[in-house]
Amino acid sequence: MQSTATIERTSGTASGELEVKGLAARRAARRLATISTEVKNAALHNVADGLKAREEGILAANELDIANGKTRGLEDYFLDRLLLTPDRLKGLANDVRGVAALPDPIGEMIDMRNVPNGMSVGKRRVPLGVIGAIYESRPNVTIDISSLCLKSGNAIILRGGSDAINSNTALAALVKDSIADAGIPDDAVQVMETTDRAVVGQMLTAKGIIDLLIPRGSQALINRVASEATIPAITGGVGVCHTYVDRQADMDMALDIVNNAKVSRPSVCNALDTVLVHSAQAQSFLPALAKRWEDAGVEMRCDTRALSLLGSSAGSRAVHVTEEDWSTEHLSLTAGVRVVDSLDEALEHIEMYGSGHSEAIVTDDYAAAMRFLDEVDAGAVFVNASTRFNDGGQFGLGAEVAISTDKMHARGPMGLKELTSYKWTVLGSGHIRG
Repeated sequence: MQSTATIERTSGTASGELEVKGLAARRAARRLATISTEVKNAALHNVADGLKAREEGILAANELDIANGKTRGLEDYFLDRLLLTPDRLKGLANDVRGVAALPDPIGEMIDMRNVPNGMSVGKRRVPLGVIGAIYESRPNVTIDISSLCLKSGNAIILRGGSDAINSNTALAALVKDSIADAGIPDDAVQVMETTDRAVVGQMLTAKGIIDLLIPRGSQALINRVASEATIPAITGGVGVCHTYVDRQADMDMALDIVNNAKVSRPSVCNALDTVLVHSAQAQSFLPALAKRWEDAGVEMRCDTRALSLLGSSAGSRAVHVTEEDWSTEHLSLTAGVRVVDSLDEALEHIEMYGSGHSEAIVTDDYAAAMRFLDEVDAGAVFVNASTRFNDGGQFGLGAEVAISTDKMHARGPMGLKELTSYKWTVLGSGHIRG
């Protein structure tokens, strides 16, 4: 049995490893772009079946990463993102089968039309080529991104964090074996084995190797990609998410939605960070929320009005908010709480502190709901629903490679179509231009 020391790779070979694996990925991408839907789906079903068949080995590898993480003093939210369980592997397998069941976007004709000179002109969906993924702690990303890239005809270069190296290695080996058994070149999935952080910088400037770079991780990682990348990259994704409880909200519904958005899985990007409560609701809503959150262990970081209304009902778990809290993605059982006097005030708060990820309103007022949908600038906006639904699987995409807060070229959960481009297709019959 392996020791609990994380697998380490020789750092001096980072540049050479990227070049070798990148070139292999590009060769595989050319072949993958022409492989039939049936073969790609067979490969995905192999992956899904393999998650069950290799469950014991995958979980054993994950236990090593968890043990190392605890030794290093990683925070609970980070360990939760790192953790794999039989149920989570089953969920991953279901997501992969969901991707296989989706229509293949490659070859789809878009906007085909006849122009006045008699030619037929349109757009045909094609893969992007080679996707680079840099991600931290979440080994499920290895499966999610690989499955979506394979179905959309793209090769993938995976660079996970050192904290999940054992888990990622086991999962990537499963994917490579599964696609090879289906007749797809296993070079279509490449895993950077070095844990040298220098490889991240090399990937950010890998023009000619990587066609699109997708980071999944901390604000620090996203900021680095935004400032240093010289190739196309998704540079949004941090979630500072709000739920606004309107003056005409149903209180029981609001309590359920706000509680779910915060408590169901606080370590993910679509979890609630701040609840905004209309002053007409606050006197009854906040003590009821404090009771639920006391049971769940949520710390409430409150503005002065919220603290005054709560009194002693929230006990020691209610503290005064700081300015920094409003713009923080907590990723833990911590939430900002603010009382507002109008929808306008709630919209202003979201505009100032939101990250454009997931925003929700709870209301029975149709006009207020429509204003919220129209005026909030975010990748996903919800009426009477938890922000936790901002997820590729929940939106019918099978899975997601990322949730983008960018506006170009993709926004919100990125599924198959977001991993494609197009080429103009022109059909003539001897046409020449005078």
